[in-house]
Amino acid sequence: MFSAFANCLKIPELRQRIFFTLALIFVARVGAHIPLPGIDPAPLQEFFRQQAGSAAGAVMGLYNMFTGGALLKGAICAMGIMPNVSASIIMQLMVAVVPQLARLQQEGDVGRQKVQQYTRYFTVVICIVQGMLLLGALENPSRLFAGFEEAKYGSIVIASKGWFMVTSIIFLTAGTLLMMWLGEQITQRGIGNGISILITIGILADIPGAAVQTWQMFFAPVGTGQTFGLIHAAVMIALFFGVTAFIVAITQAQRKIPVQYAKRVIGQRVYGGQSSFLPLKINYSGVMPVIFASAILLFPQMIMQFAGAKFNLPFLLDLAGKLQSGKWFYYVLDAGLILFFSYFWVSVMFKPIQIADDLKKYGGYIPGVRPGEPTAKFLDFIMTRLTLFGAIALTFIAVMPDFLYQRMGLPQRISYFFGGTGMLITVGVMLDTMRQLETFLLQRHYDGFLKKGRLRSRSTALPGFSDGAEVRNIQPLLLSCGAILTVGLVAWAIRGDLVGWVMSLFS
Repeated sequence: MFSAFANCLKIPELRQRIFFTLALIFVARVGAHIPLPGIDPAPLQEFFRQQAGSAAGAVMGLYNMFTGGALLKGAICAMGIMPNVSASIIMQLMVAVVPQLARLQQEGDVGRQKVQQYTRYFTVVICIVQGMLLLGALENPSRLFAGFEEAKYGSIVIASKGWFMVTSIIFLTAGTLLMMWLGEQITQRGIGNGISILITIGILADIPGAAVQTWQMFFAPVGTGQTFGLIHAAVMIALFFGVTAFIVAITQAQRKIPVQYAKRVIGQRVYGGQSSFLPLKINYSGVMPVIFASAILLFPQMIMQFAGAKFNLPFLLDLAGKLQSGKWFYYVLDAGLILFFSYFWVSVMFKPIQIADDLKKYGGYIPGVRPGEPTAKFLDFIMTRLTLFGAIALTFIAVMPDFLYQRMGLPQRISYFFGGTGMLITVGVMLDTMRQLETFLLQRHYDGFLKKGRLRSRSTALPGFSDGAEVRNIQPLLLSCGAILTVGLVAWAIRGDLVGWVMSLFS
């Protein structure tokens, strides 16, 4: 596996794509640390630090995880990429029910570009509405966060209200649009799906803090609080690897439908006559149902919380509280949304009639099933039941962190890495990115990440696709981001954060 990573840097085009992706990820992380003018994030961070483990501390934990910690830092990217994800979900639902949009989607690249443009416009609208409510709630934090006292913690908004509202909405909207543009550029000129990678990086950004908290949990001085023993550590490690292996198994598992091709004589050649299989994935939709369900649950919850705090409407705050993790209504709604989006994604992407027609066209058939419509019904029957099992598995993984947090007393910051939305997204995105890297390696006659199995086979390079192909005009961007990264690391070390963090591990 390590040789495969080394081979990735030997291919010029792949090396350029990897560096381009890393450079844009660095830009996104910088945006998550630049505070809004007129915002003092210290009171909010101090409040959440003291309220860790309580209901107040878990109010916006999931949303803060998706933004990579930008929300608690009061950064210009505090809304993250989630408004664009919400707009994409709503637009996909509208494409399925609005005939005009459905016809536009079927017009090829031109139609899809128009739909994508409408999605961007809708993203701007969501950013403006959500930004107004978020800033209004930060002006009255005691209504949004139970137990927050401005006399004790200080004011979060330290600028004049009117001008601060206008400029901050512009900055927040621009931050989300910047994240959206970075994701599109990563998809086109980098490696992997850009939006998913940005969400994953935001989730993984909390690993150092979770590692420090885990260390303190096991090696805290006597009398300072609850500590866990060696048995708990062994169970946690086994559970972590078990959950990760289960997620990988669900993501990769498939059912092989045997397909037999009849012999065909064309001229003096005989074609067909061999056996093959049709792979039907158990989790055909991947992590998309979990992302969609999380976005659907987060969007109304955040809107109701912000609106209730802004306009002093207690019933909206109570309704938003029912949508928080730990409530039975949240689990029922989350499971229902995962099930709905699993079947919705399969209905949009999986076309049994088209597959049956293609099999019939090339002389293929499933043994024991007649070609044509019976084959389509058979494939639909199999996929319906596979999707049900996949949706149940996704629901089980999604509620695992809540169980550890609510029932086992594990800190919420640590429980996020034992399953749930964040773990599903991380594993799914990593596997998808590794598949793309594997494709580049096999095209250049390099070994992939697996030494055994089907991926061991090699494929010839595409015609006209030379090893010298490179992504042009990104060297200045790479040099600039490298210089900024070097200056940032030196400044961080000089300020003492690096030394202080290392010393805290041994104190």
